[in-house]
Amino acid sequence: MRKSTVIVISVILAISVTGFLYARANTANKAKTAKAADNQKEAYYCAMHPDFISDKPGNCLICGMTLVKKEGPSQAKAKDAKTKILFYRNPMNPEVTSPVPMKDSMGMDYVPVYKEESDVQASGIYISPEKQQLIGVTKEKIEKRKLNHQIITVGKIAYDPDLYVAQSEYIQASKTLAATENSVLPSIKEQSKSFLNAAEKKLLLLGMTKDQIDELAKNAAPQENLYLPGASTTVWVYLTIYEYELGLIKEGQEVQIDTVAFPGELFKGKISSITPVLDPLTRSAQVRVEVDDSAHKLKPQMYVNAKIQIDLGEVLAMPEEAVLDTGLRKIVYVAKEGDILEAREVTLGQKAQGYYEVLSGINAGDVVVTSGNFLVDSESKLRGVVTSK
Repeated sequence: MRKSTVIVISVILAISVTGFLYARANTANKAKTAKAADNQKEAYYCAMHPDFISDKPGNCLICGMTLVKKEGPSQAKAKDAKTKILFYRNPMNPEVTSPVPMKDSMGMDYVPVYKEESDVQASGIYISPEKQQLIGVTKEKIEKRKLNHQIITVGKIAYDPDLYVAQSEYIQASKTLAATENSVLPSIKEQSKSFLNAAEKKLLLLGMTKDQIDELAKNAAPQENLYLPGASTTVWVYLTIYEYELGLIKEGQEVQIDTVAFPGELFKGKISSITPVLDPLTRSAQVRVEVDDSAHKLKPQMYVNAKIQIDLGEVLAMPEEAVLDTGLRKIVYVAKEGDILEAREVTLGQKAQGYYEVLSGINAGDVVVTSGNFLVDSESKLRGVVTSK
């Protein structure tokens, strides 16, 4: 009886051990099979064109975007185990969401938004270092730089008989007022003053300054070099300055002039006046430059090229590649700790030497994304990240 009991117990133990070893081997085989299946199914797809699939990394042949690795079943399960999907977002319209997976009207899959992604929405978007390298993200530290802006424009040597006539009228009105100063008829004196004021306003509208008008009255002679070469050692040049650069222009600034008639030869001058009214068609102002021409080489109506160097001083400067201009506002992405990229709205000044002058929105020492920012912005919109102001 005892012998049979021992035999039964031995059989039961053998069966138990065999079953345990079999279950363990089966679990290992399943894991190995799942891993192999993931490796066999390794693929890369385009976020904009999901139907385009490749078996190796590269760029989409349709739009040129970097391909994204498609997760296998085990990877997806592992990710879902660590993170919770809150909802799904339309890839082309981030404001449209769905509680369940679906496709949009173009057949593109809605993008899942995970809890860990939602947690960082208020402070920026998390992009792993590997993904940043994949999409080509580069960064640069913001600091102060000495910037010089150069205005390049065109113009012509003055041929302005209208201004010459207006100067003559002003001089004549001034002489008339002086002649009627002691008139016994007050109306004649007032009329002479009215003519002189009208002549002065006409000169102001034609671009002369108050100091130039006073000098004209003192000399009592119109400038003949406005329409004919004369004995004067200077000529007037009319330059076109567009509205967006007009704030940089001031009287007294130096200007370099060259012309096709005398290649390689530079003529130097200074800005003497700026017309007070813009041309409504070209949105530009006419700037008058007095140029040295003692050799009398420059002729009326001759076209010239001009360069004006503007010293902007030492200012906080940002690479122009870092700026995303939406038309309504300008956005940059600032790199923060933990691979968080935060969108900032900035106010910019002049552009010079590949940099923008920063007026507000960014501080010295901040690190901004200078390339790959378009893809970062797309990722940010997909996740619905709030832009920091």
